[in-house]
Amino acid sequence: MQPMPLADLIDKGAHTMTVCNACRYCEQHCPVFPAMERRLSFEKADLVYLANLCHNCGECLYACPYAPPHEFGINVPTMLAQIRVASYEEFAWPRAIAARFRDPSARAALGLAMVFSVALALPSLALAPKNLWPRDHMSDFYGVVSHDVMITLFGGVFVFVVVALAMGVWRFWRHATTPADDRGRLPASSASKSKASAVGAVGRALGAALTLRHLHPASVDCVSGEEDRSPWRRRCHHFTAYGFALCFASTTVAAIYHGIFGWRAPYGYSSLPVLLGTIGGLGVIVGAVGLLVLRRARDVALGANVQQGIDESFLALLLLTTVTGIALLMLRRLPVMGPLLIVHLGAVLALFVTLPYGKFVHGFYRLAALLIDANEQRSS
Repeated sequence: MQPMPLADLIDKGAHTMTVCNACRYCEQHCPVFPAMERRLSFEKADLVYLANLCHNCGECLYACPYAPPHEFGINVPTMLAQIRVASYEEFAWPRAIAARFRDPSARAALGLAMVFSVALALPSLALAPKNLWPRDHMSDFYGVVSHDVMITLFGGVFVFVVVALAMGVWRFWRHATTPADDRGRLPASSASKSKASAVGAVGRALGAALTLRHLHPASVDCVSGEEDRSPWRRRCHHFTAYGFALCFASTTVAAIYHGIFGWRAPYGYSSLPVLLGTIGGLGVIVGAVGLLVLRRARDVALGANVQQGIDESFLALLLLTTVTGIALLMLRRLPVMGPLLIVHLGAVLALFVTLPYGKFVHGFYRLAALLIDANEQRSS
């Protein structure tokens, strides 16, 4: 489902939140509704903030007395999902690439990985074709793609990704916290602004982000349909996020091994990079497959179709990267190592290039929204 431009969603979102603010039946379900109650009107900045604060647990849809088929047709999860996806494009940097949010697909993401794989294979085929299909069982990764090429290519992409993500989050933060939007908010109390309370607010926001406790609203599991509750959506998010973190830690440790100690890859099966990468990779596979299965079974009224493209394209690249990485670990002493390494590197490159323009950004925007919410609670 192609997202609407953000500007076209603001009127609809303001109407929905105005009805919700008058009703307040759902105020205990998640942090969105207390944050809503701190506002008297709803401008673009307010709606973008609330949309990224929403964890899409779905509770409010089935509790709402004005949800379809009521004539008001209030559907907060879908409305906020639409604004949330549109906000990713709105704040992405550089803007010329932001259009990728409009029509992503798993097929396009996998196609990009194949394009990068071919681009990486062509120099090897031209300069040293025997290295692409090694027969000496030495599993020399750098014989296929040199270490200097890997460092230059992936280092440059990594720097670009960090800058692009930082710019996007900064744009979101600046927009959501601009003083001009205070006209629609209730006045803050004279609560203490001490450093201790500020640190406590940051701690609460980080705790909420790391535990995903808002996917466990009101001490119950989030819904996939009316009266259909399960903890697995939250668990699969944890498998994916912490698995990805372990894979990144594996790459970092490997870089330290090579750059500081001079130890060349591949490393032994009991080495720290391999253990971290294997555990993390298996976690990503379990989480990504679980999320794909769960989102297919989820009620479309909860906004699943709004995020289908960016969800599935990101998960597809995660799966391709981790599956080829684990296969490379298992088959690295066979002649297939060379082509498999090329496919793996192409998948990693496609994943990293698209990180600032896909579902990956939602974690940073949500953390920023949780920090804003914690600061508002501290000041109210």
